[in-house]
Amino acid sequence: MSEKTNSTPFDVPEGLTLGQSVSYESHYSPTLLQGVPRKLNRDSINLTPETLPFDGVDIWTGYELSWLNPKGKPCVAILECSVPVTSPNLIESKSFKLYLNSFNQSCFTDEHDVARTIKNDLSACAGSEVDVSIYLPNSFGQLQMIEPAGEVIDDIDVEITTYVPDAALLKTGNHTAKEKLVSHLLKSNCLITSQPDWATIEINYQGPAIDRASLLQYLISFRQHNEFHEQCIERIFCDILQHCQPEKLTVNARYTRRGGLDINPFRSNFEKPYPNHRLARQ
Repeated sequence: MSEKTNSTPFDVPEGLTLGQSVSYESHYSPTLLQGVPRKLNRDSINLTPETLPFDGVDIWTGYELSWLNPKGKPCVAILECSVPVTSPNLIESKSFKLYLNSFNQSCFTDEHDVARTIKNDLSACAGSEVDVSIYLPNSFGQLQMIEPAGEVIDDIDVEITTYVPDAALLKTGNHTAKEKLVSHLLKSNCLITSQPDWATIEINYQGPAIDRASLLQYLISFRQHNEFHEQCIERIFCDILQHCQPEKLTVNARYTRRGGLDINPFRSNFEKPYPNHRLARQ
């Protein structure tokens, strides 16, 4: 059984704060944000902006947003933002956390002022317009926790022989299907630090029936793979599309939060992003 962690699939940009010791700014500092070109990963799976086989967003939820009102009184809120897959850059997660921390001792007129500021800064970092919503405590009850509606495949008895992504594991049957399959067993590692990233993944498709055991083996094969959340999901989408050839395909992943942030990449060639309902592990 393989125990090796795969090598980085592309050159890591220099200057990222991820994996480095940093001081935490407590006053607003937009320069803390860092973008990572999506092109670096997409080159390795032969994707260009003109040939993307999917649409979608990266939905971020921030649970530790706080600032000061004009009288110096703290305010707290939950942040939600959506970064389009067509943006030139994804937003590097540690820089995002440091950026949000910089609001802690900064005064803003109100939550609308905060939302406008974050929208402008994230859009500049991503290179495309980012949608931003802020939920104050009196709206927290609207934020629901709902488990995915598909069939969970995790109880299938499979033998695992590799922990490095292997699209050749994927198999289809001789009939067609229209179904949504769910696994809670997706784990990959941070590209820079190798810290574990945990997720629940939903695969909604129509086409040749995907062999569920082979799909589970394939998803588990990411267990020692080093790549950012967004990049893993695009790799999974492209592998399923190429090897299983569904007519319609959605891959949606909800990663557990780290440092008060969760990342939820959604990729689809036929449907719009799902509502941002968190799961129990998030």
